[in-house]
Amino acid sequence: MTLTTQTQPTTRGPLDDAIEQLTEACHLLGYDHGTLAMLAAPRREVTVSIPLHRDDGSIEVLTGHRVQHNLSRGPAKGGLRYSPHVDLDEVRALAMWMTWKCALMELPYGGAKGGVTIDPSRYSAPELERVTRRYTTEILPVIGPTRDIPAPDIGTDEQTMAWMMDTYSVAKGHTVLGTVTGKPVSLGGSLGRALATSLGVVHVALAALRHLRMEPKHSTAAVQGFGKVGRGATRFLADAGVQVLGVSDEHGAVWNPDGLDVQALEKHVDLTGSVTGFPTATAIDNDTLLTLDVDVLVPAAVEGVLHAGNAGSVRARIVVEGANGPTTTDADRIFADRDILVIPDILANAGGVVVSYFEWVQANQAYWWSQAEVESRLADRMAAAWQQVLAEAAERRLPLRTAATCLAVRRVAEAHRQRGLYP
Repeated sequence: MTLTTQTQPTTRGPLDDAIEQLTEACHLLGYDHGTLAMLAAPRREVTVSIPLHRDDGSIEVLTGHRVQHNLSRGPAKGGLRYSPHVDLDEVRALAMWMTWKCALMELPYGGAKGGVTIDPSRYSAPELERVTRRYTTEILPVIGPTRDIPAPDIGTDEQTMAWMMDTYSVAKGHTVLGTVTGKPVSLGGSLGRALATSLGVVHVALAALRHLRMEPKHSTAAVQGFGKVGRGATRFLADAGVQVLGVSDEHGAVWNPDGLDVQALEKHVDLTGSVTGFPTATAIDNDTLLTLDVDVLVPAAVEGVLHAGNAGSVRARIVVEGANGPTTTDADRIFADRDILVIPDILANAGGVVVSYFEWVQANQAYWWSQAEVESRLADRMAAAWQQVLAEAAERRLPLRTAATCLAVRRVAEAHRQRGLYP
């Protein structure tokens, strides 16, 4: 069963992998081509122009996207990415993966994603505010707490979400806290949201170690990416007793065979802006970081970093996908042949959307929970999803990614079937 996408990229990209994963799940579930086509097609896509007055008085026009992949289980949910690499196919793939992630975690959402093609490091804070407010104004008709709820992603943060919430609220004439998630706590954000993705990654990493009868205190790890997800994951792994041997960021990587001093590394990054130059570690390149001899590898940066060209050299026993789509389909096959356990992104990094859901619920109720309550409920959700995926994989003799995708796709398809096809 195959599906032709509207836009055929010249090289294989994340959308091709997302479509292939969906196609395999539909085949295993016995769905016909019509169901596959319905599940693959985005429900709504918006592409907007964003004219920007630069600080020097010049005018620049940027491009933004918002894709709502599926709305069968509830309003759309997904992050907003600022990156020079953003294009429509990437946003489509990320929106599709969000649909499966929300369904897998049994959240009452469909999947969405947004992006602006911009390198935020080259723009001032006032310029980024103008970009955010104009983008929000352009997509305002299709977002809102009962339609589509954005959240931070690569290149955006809680300040971006504050600007979005304010822009939407001004247009509506009253404050609407549930418009976005990942906001500052002072503006209706949730305690525990900032590190939720990292904490969820480590919950499933520890569960995977226990599944393979490996003790965390006798295990090692490497983390690719030291941003929103990777930095927290590094800290939580170390707190659990796992020895973190290597980390990387966009500037380079560092390694210490005796384990990194994570607290000292964080202070170094706060001071210098990068992991490079950390005095008690050896500099290595980013590609080498991915092939270190460790028990757990956490790719926590961008998609497609584990591929046919390097999957054969990966020495980790477990790959825990902190990023969205870091493993290509070709790499998945190689890892399966090599008996490397891959914890898929729609499970491993779902902690962020789970606590975004908690934030949305709290905003709608105007009642906020303690951090302990948030973290306890997150741990319960991650544990339940892990056990469900593990059981599905064992029963159907499937890799964890295929099992997770089948569970999620079945839930979305069932919701669509029960709602019916509007004539």
